[in-house]
Amino acid sequence: MIDRARASALRLLALDVDGVLTDGRLYYGNDGEELKAFNIKDGVGLKLLQQAGVAVAIITGRRSQIVERRATELGIAHVVQGREDKRAALEELCASLDLALSQCAYMGDDLPDLGALRAAAIGLAPADAVEAVAEAADWQSRYPGGGGCVREACEQLLHAMDRREATEAAYR
Repeated sequence: MIDRARASALRLLALDVDGVLTDGRLYYGNDGEELKAFNIKDGVGLKLLQQAGVAVAIITGRRSQIVERRATELGIAHVVQGREDKRAALEELCASLDLALSQCAYMGDDLPDLGALRAAAIGLAPADAVEAVAEAADWQSRYPGGGGCVREACEQLLHAMDRREATEAAYR
C-alpha cells in the first residue's frame, strides 16, 4: 500500500527504462538496430498521472533514440540518458524543476536504481526486480517490467492521491 501522506505531495514520477518500461531484454538486428517493446497500458497510466498534475521523467543508464521517441509520444519532457548514477541524476532533475526529493517517486528494477529508489519519497519496483531493490521499495507491483507494472504503479499512486476516479472519468 502506498502511503497517502507521501503520495499527496507527489509532483514527479521518475522511471528507469530497461526492466521497468520494457521487459529488460535488448534486441539487436543484423544492421545494428536496437529494438525495445513498450507496454501500451503503461503509456495510458503515465498519461493519467500527467493529467493529475504529476510530471513524468525517464532516467536511464543507456542511450537510445527509441527512448526519446517513446517519451515524445507520451509527452514526457524530462529524459535523462546515459547516467549510471541515477540518484545524482534524480537530485539534479529535482533541483532543475525546483522540487524536493520528498515530492518524487522512483521506479526501478536493478542495482543501478537503488540509490534513486531510496532517495525518493516513494520507491516502486516491478514484480521481477532484483531482491535488493524489492526489499528497498515501498511498493512492488504484481506485474513484471514491460508487463504492466508502470500502469499498476500509476493507478496505485492515483488511488493514494484520491485522484484515480477523477482521472479515469473521462474514459467512462
